[in-house]
Amino acid sequence: MPLTVKPRRPRASRIAVTLLSGLLPVILGSAILYMQAGRTLEQSTRLTAEEAIRQFELMLDNTAQAARELLPLAGQSCIDVNLALREQVTRRPFVRSTNLVWDDVNYCSSLFGDFHEKIDAGDYSDGKLALMKGNLVTPNSAVLVYRISEGKKGALSTLDGYHLSNVLRMIGHSTVLRLQVGSNWLSADGQFHQEALPALPVAQTRLDSTRYAFSVTAGFPEGETWRYMSSEYPPLFSLLIFFGVVSGCIGHFLQKRSTSPSHELQRAMEAAEFVPYFQPVVHGDSKKWSGAEVLMRWNHPKEGLVRPDLFIPFAEHSGLIVPMTRSLMQQTAQLLGPVSASFNEPFHIGINITASHCKDLKLVEDCRQFIGAFVPGTINLVLELTERQLIEPTPVTLQLFEQLHELGVMIAIDDFGTGHSSLGYLRQFNVDFLKIDQSFVAMIGADALSRHILDSIIELSAKLDLGIVAEGVETTEQSDYLSAHGVNFLQGYLFGRPMPGADFLSALSHR
Repeated sequence: MPLTVKPRRPRASRIAVTLLSGLLPVILGSAILYMQAGRTLEQSTRLTAEEAIRQFELMLDNTAQAARELLPLAGQSCIDVNLALREQVTRRPFVRSTNLVWDDVNYCSSLFGDFHEKIDAGDYSDGKLALMKGNLVTPNSAVLVYRISEGKKGALSTLDGYHLSNVLRMIGHSTVLRLQVGSNWLSADGQFHQEALPALPVAQTRLDSTRYAFSVTAGFPEGETWRYMSSEYPPLFSLLIFFGVVSGCIGHFLQKRSTSPSHELQRAMEAAEFVPYFQPVVHGDSKKWSGAEVLMRWNHPKEGLVRPDLFIPFAEHSGLIVPMTRSLMQQTAQLLGPVSASFNEPFHIGINITASHCKDLKLVEDCRQFIGAFVPGTINLVLELTERQLIEPTPVTLQLFEQLHELGVMIAIDDFGTGHSSLGYLRQFNVDFLKIDQSFVAMIGADALSRHILDSIIELSAKLDLGIVAEGVETTEQSDYLSAHGVNFLQGYLFGRPMPGADFLSALSHR
């Protein structure tokens, strides 16, 4: 970042400041970062366990409903009711099989028809739930059995263990998640276990469902705090080293000491040096342009085009990101508003916001003025939530998002799948789109695990009826894969790099 300079100070002063400002930030910062990482891990395991509980309860609601609908049929001939059993399996996505019970005997199965198996209520936690290794068809694939009874009547519905382990993998991310029913438990790799549940040494959290007889344990293995610092939060650790180096340089070269970043950003904003760049977003099926993401660039008079990662963090920290975004929206409206009448269908315009935008309701007025600059019905404004700062669900925040939706503004979660707050945002805010992080897209055809995570995110968005945008699409193979899996919108260098306003208008006119 370009900075102004100050006069050089004596050598003794430079050495003293170098020692104090270079060593202390690294030593003290490392200790603080370690403690903060520990607190973050504890919060992460609790949030992850809560989300896992919620997902399993939703799946069990579906499974229990199948059993309740079949219970009145118990006692009837298996031939007469077998079609009804199979219908429940067909209609409900998580149900593997259904069964009818009479006088504690499983006599009819959707898999085998006439059947005879003694049912012992003692095998079921709270008489209703049992985690088993498998059934006769798939003996090595775990199943979760829900049991309901009324007198001699009974019904069983079986939840496929694949879906259970898939939830553990998708929600757990880097957290170790385990589902326990009675003395049996299931790990994220889909393995069924009967031995005692081993303890997790770091940030272990156990939560019991208040509606069903199961629990979820979340935690991390030994040494995860240091691994967490180095792998999950590399920008923070790098930033600590960066500040240590900068502090040492400040002490040793006081004659070149920079002014505070906020002053330089304020100067650049007053000089209108922050300009919008546009990256096209295309339809997943037709590859026609559907809109664009508006990206901020710093057009510095001496340094040229400055990368956003060099100034956006400072803008967020200083609070200047809000007026900078407002200026970006005004420039975008002035550029695209006059040509909006030529749009054949609503043009999606995506703009990034952070936690700083959500502290008051001024963003609503900014969006109202932005939309008012376009011909009515010609655009869809999409605000993309970034996760560099956590957005707390305060009353003001909830009111803000409610008013934005009333205004017609859509909400997207940016880089979904990489941040720990993504699933929390789904639960707390009324989200319209998920944007898949480019790290998952880059692994298409190369990494099976990332592809499974990608497929799970796509499946999750479909079940929640959310639109989905894939970022970082650079190859035809990635584009074809995402289109085949029903991804609504694609964005990446394959379709266009970020470009200045004039170039974007020129390209748009040819589209």
